[in-house]
Amino acid sequence: MHLDVIDMHAFYSSRLGQTAAAALQREVRAIWPNLSGYSVLGLGYATPFLTPFLGEAIRVVGAMPARQGVIYWPAGGAALTMLVDEVELPLPDAAFDRVLVAHYLETSEHIRPALREIWRILAPGGKLLLIAPNRNSLWARRESTPFGHGRPFSRLQLTSLLRDAMFTPECWRGALHMPPLLLPLFSGRGGGRELFGSSFLPRLAGVHLVEARKQIYAPIPAVEAAGRRRQRSPVLRPVPTGPATARFCRAAGTGPAPQISSRRPEND
Repeated sequence: MHLDVIDMHAFYSSRLGQTAAAALQREVRAIWPNLSGYSVLGLGYATPFLTPFLGEAIRVVGAMPARQGVIYWPAGGAALTMLVDEVELPLPDAAFDRVLVAHYLETSEHIRPALREIWRILAPGGKLLLIAPNRNSLWARRESTPFGHGRPFSRLQLTSLLRDAMFTPECWRGALHMPPLLLPLFSGRGGGRELFGSSFLPRLAGVHLVEARKQIYAPIPAVEAAGRRRQRSPVLRPVPTGPATARFCRAAGTGPAPQISSRRPEND
């Protein structure tokens, strides 16, 4: 099920959504403490986590999939959001240094092609920061939040998807350790509660945050590849013997000449 952008906006305007956004922003900042000089793209509904980078990165853009819809962002400034097709992003190759993905992969109908598109628009050595719901958490079971929609992931599943798309996971963190019903009650002490949860309940985090680097593999030179093709080991094939061999040789015009018997046929 795809959540509409209006539903996303309503959630992050609520008390629970604001508390969740603050907890996630702390984790994002812990992974990316300074993006000065970098260009940043947010995919999905990532605007709640992009705001801190507006006065820091050289360029910040929010891209929202057509299935979700798009909103004007940031409020009071020039629009920095656009509507995109997840498997055909309207961006050139190697356009961004960092890509932050939130509320995107879990509802995608084309997960692997979408990840390959992210790989394409990332600069060499660029990094992806993926925020995805944890399948073992209570948040993934609460449909009243965006994290309860779509497909949640285990850490092993995300690792496999990223590696298949030529990304190397380098850093893992978790957030939203407090259950949805309790998180607003501790909004003033959210940082301490999250620290406690990350230390003692890491597998029960509501969401995974994984930073992965774009991997580029060196191609095999054509000359070397051709040389490898020439250096093939000979293959021995069995040759039949007996009458079958003689018939084959006579038909092909090779091999020993047929033996002619000197015996005369006996008279009747």
